[in-house]
Amino acid sequence: MPEKSSKNTSAKAAAAAGRKPEKLARKDFEKKLAKLQGELVKLQLWVKAKGLKVVVIFEGRDAAGKGGVIKRITERVSPRVFRVVALPAPTEREKTQMYVQRYIEHLPAAGEVVIFDRSWYNRAGVERVMGFCSDDQVRYFLRMTPPVEQAIVRSGIILIKYWFEVSQEEQTRRFLGRINDPRKIWKLSPMDLESHRRWYDYSRARDEMLAATDSSFAPWYIVNADDKKRARLNCIAHFLSLIPYREIKSEKIKLPKRQKPHGYEEPRNRRYNRVPEQF
Repeated sequence: MPEKSSKNTSAKAAAAAGRKPEKLARKDFEKKLAKLQGELVKLQLWVKAKGLKVVVIFEGRDAAGKGGVIKRITERVSPRVFRVVALPAPTEREKTQMYVQRYIEHLPAAGEVVIFDRSWYNRAGVERVMGFCSDDQVRYFLRMTPPVEQAIVRSGIILIKYWFEVSQEEQTRRFLGRINDPRKIWKLSPMDLESHRRWYDYSRARDEMLAATDSSFAPWYIVNADDKKRARLNCIAHFLSLIPYREIKSEKIKLPKRQKPHGYEEPRNRRYNRVPEQF
């Protein structure tokens, strides 16, 4: 497991004084992230060796930075172990199924970590606010989710739930950044724009959801996401702290010598379609 390091003193002091901490330098962020990603690889080997089953749910405000954290978690580990599930809108067939049915089929087998980029909690959030389900369906969902999650946990799955919270000002800034940057415009959907307008509807839905589904066996963890870099580091470090793991020792890898050519020569006259070297 990663060593417990003392919190950034300046960030802690700034928070105590009600001020924003200084921006984390890119170099410092990358150094801390690399260390955490090394620990994620150790966790991956431990999960495989011990046959653990892990589910991590990422929920939160639109533009709160969930995708950025998921990307940093998964970019240095195996997609065969860390699997991201981001389901599209339900099909007509799926709309006739039991609500959680399409999520249940993605739960992990032994040796897997499944990350839900939004989950069954869509019902308590976007579906509720946008009128895609009835009030009765929401009340039933909030009442039945804790026992369903308890059954998931009792089956041997480690269930971790994160809510990413961002301020109104920061969300607006990020939305404007998406509007004005051609590289990010694809991130902006009509639902995002509506979520910006309906800030307080989402706040009420969030409050009721957290109150009804925060439990001892599947608690919610709130991530302060106004500072993207710190949110990524804090979330990954916290995730690692929730699963007891140890480094699995292995023999030192030695690169073998290449075989001899035994008469092989690279073809000289064969024409290939080569990519132009423009850079």
